[in-house]
Amino acid sequence: MTDHPSTFKAANTHRKGIDWDDRASLHRVGDGDGVLDGAKGLRSGTFADLIKHMMLMPEDERKDFYIQKAGDREYHADEVTGLAEHPDFPRS
Repeated sequence: MTDHPSTFKAANTHRKGIDWDDRASLHRVGDGDGVLDGAKGLRSGTFADLIKHMMLMPEDERKDFYIQKAGDREYHADEVTGLAEHPDFPRS
């Protein structure tokens, strides 16, 4: 999984596209965020793994969860479904 980009020799480490290996966690909608938000994650792993996990859920239950990716960016059910259909999504 990736972490913060390296600054060794000031090399440009920005990669175009979606970082499927970035750290992420699965949360229940309405869990309150706050100071202890990191401890409220139900599951953690790569962004791609959590998308796959959410896609295994019954469609009507997905709306109750979201994926929080590095930088506190939240991905809710509709967006997760779209990402699972992305041409670069690692299906295997």
